[in-house]
Amino acid sequence: MKNSKLNKNIKISLLAVIAFLLMFIEISIPIFPEFLKIDISDLPALIGTFAFGPVSGVIIEFIKNLLHGLFASKTAFVGELANFLVGSMMVITAGTIYNRKKDKLGAIIALIAGTVVMSLGAAIVNIFVLLPLYEKVLGFPISSVVGISSKVNPKVVNLGTLIIWAIIPFNLIKGAVVCIMTRLVYKSVSPILHIEQMKIGNDNLEKNISNSK
Repeated sequence: MKNSKLNKNIKISLLAVIAFLLMFIEISIPIFPEFLKIDISDLPALIGTFAFGPVSGVIIEFIKNLLHGLFASKTAFVGELANFLVGSMMVITAGTIYNRKKDKLGAIIALIAGTVVMSLGAAIVNIFVLLPLYEKVLGFPISSVVGISSKVNPKVVNLGTLIIWAIIPFNLIKGAVVCIMTRLVYKSVSPILHIEQMKIGNDNLEKNISNSK
């Protein structure tokens, strides 16, 4: 049992480190302001969530952002807090749904629900937590964020339109990208993550067969 728990913790740690490294790969999208960049660092967290449950996914999100905050933060941990909160919304939602229905349809529903909850949650968190923190901690006024965004999309004229035309659509696209990659990757990665459980199951099967003889 101890070896199994240690094995799981090692895999979660490895997924967190991979997620941390993936944070350095960012892609800008012309229809969004420069400060909104897509990365796929939520991919390992979703894989860990599907394999070990939503708590493991949140742990992966926490470790990757802690590492990034310590070694590469440019926003005094505000950006990392944003990534953690938004990413956790996604993995908790997806993981909870998938735990109740572990099949192909369940995975699809979980990923779609996770993306929607993340996008709506990002809107709320940006309004009440993140944008005010950027203003207070970094001295970056919300009006400046709106101004930068309006140069890319003229429909952005205030905080409300920033959320509607930038924050929500960005997170929907980001979520869709990460979810598609999760669907493509998880099937091939799952046997590796569950190999210890498979061995335990085979050992128990062999014991039952031996006892029945």
